[in-house]
Order: sequence, then C-alpha cells, then structure tokens
Amino acid sequence: MMRFNNWTYPEITDGEPTKYHWIVKHTGSFKLGYKTDVGAFTYINAQYGVIIEDHVQIGSHCSIYSLSTIDRKQGEVRLEKGCRIGTHSVIMPGVTIGRGSIIGAFSFVNTNIPAGVLAYGVPAKVIRLLNEAELTEIEESEESL
Repeated sequence: MMRFNNWTYPEITDGEPTKYHWIVKHTGSFKLGYKTDVGAFTYINAQYGVIIEDHVQIGSHCSIYSLSTIDRKQGEVRLEKGCRIGTHSVIMPGVTIGRGSIIGAFSFVNTNIPAGVLAYGVPAKVIRLLNEAELTEIEESEESL
C-alpha cells in the first residue's frame, strides 16, 4: 500500500489533535502499533488502556473509550492486528476486537468480537465468518506493508 511507504509514528500530545486530526486523552495508557491508520476526527480515551496493534485501520469520526462516565464502565480496549473499524463506530470499555475482524460503519461495539469475522450494528453483532478470500486479502495487505 503506497500510503504506508514512508509511515512514521505520529507525534501524540495528550488532548491535542495529531497532524492527522485525531485525539488521544491519557496518552500514558495508549499504545499504537506499526503502520496503523487512524481516521480524522477520531477520539480515543485511553484512561484505562487502549492498545492498537499493527496494521489496524480505524475510519474517521470513531470514538474509542476505556472509560464511560455515563455508566462508570471501565476497562482496556484492544484492537488486534489487522482489524478494521468502519467510520463513525463507537468502541466501549473492556472490548477486544479480534485479529483481522471487520466492524461495519456506524456500529456500537460493547462486547468482544472474535478474530476473523464481519460484525456490525447497534449493538454490533457477528454477521458471519470472513471467507478465505477475505482472510487472504488481509494477510497479503499486512505483508505488503
């Protein structure tokens, strides 16, 4: 993928937009993997830990919360290698999204999503397993990075 040819870790300052226009609060509890793609206007609250592994793609306008002040839920959020999060999705505290899984746009994810599936909705539900061609495409895109 051409957009990752010169990829470098972005400078992340607590509560301030990166040069790509996304924000992280509580940067001390935030880990960003190699060759990730975080869309503009995404907000990440990492107070109780947010780990984004390598080759993850996050669409624009997403919200990722390790703390929910409304219901006082808290917990580490983990986006495993190669998963993809569609635009305007919300990931709630304590959720893990499995390796290579795809979350459809405008989804509300409040439970763990296993590896290798397509999930979407409000709340997000597993729709189906990814087929062999889809899994191969994800693996090949990781290797080409």
